[in-house]
Amino acid sequence: MRHVIGIWAIAAALAGCASMPPPMPASSAGRSNTYLLAPGDKLRITVYNEEAMTGEYAISAAGNVAIPPIGDVPATGGGVETLAAAIADRLSRGYVKDPRVAVEVLNYRPYYILGEVTRPGEFPYSVNLTVEQAIAAAGGFTYRANKRFAFIRRAGEETEHSVSMRGRPTYVLPGDTIRIGERYL
Repeated sequence: MRHVIGIWAIAAALAGCASMPPPMPASSAGRSNTYLLAPGDKLRITVYNEEAMTGEYAISAAGNVAIPPIGDVPATGGGVETLAAAIADRLSRGYVKDPRVAVEVLNYRPYYILGEVTRPGEFPYSVNLTVEQAIAAAGGFTYRANKRFAFIRRAGEETEHSVSMRGRPTYVLPGDTIRIGERYL
């Protein structure tokens, strides 16, 4: 009997030593005030009094929006206000006198969830989506799921971060990959 208890103690100690990704920084776990555009986003661009330029556009894989007659406008890394200002600046260079431009996101790029959930895969993003809500959209946890921690890799990052499933909610961003690990013991 003493050997069995010793084996369980060793197994528990080794499970605690397993390398876990670093926790997500608090600034990255909360809501982001500015949504940063990236490839895969679909936009509605309105150029007031210019119906020919108003329409739905997609950000290309290269990170640009192609708008006739001004061509490709870099769209990634900034928000909708930044893109609207860049388009207005280009239009003011001999195309439109005093251009007024509005940009809104029609479809955000999806997020991904994998691991110990019922239906892993790609899901449409919605504003203020939490990790718990993303898990629910994927059909909930499997019986093997570790319900204490989830792991998130933000779009464009190489490092995965651990997030606690207890306490303050962690918000999902478009393009995130969420992984639900397997519980041990």
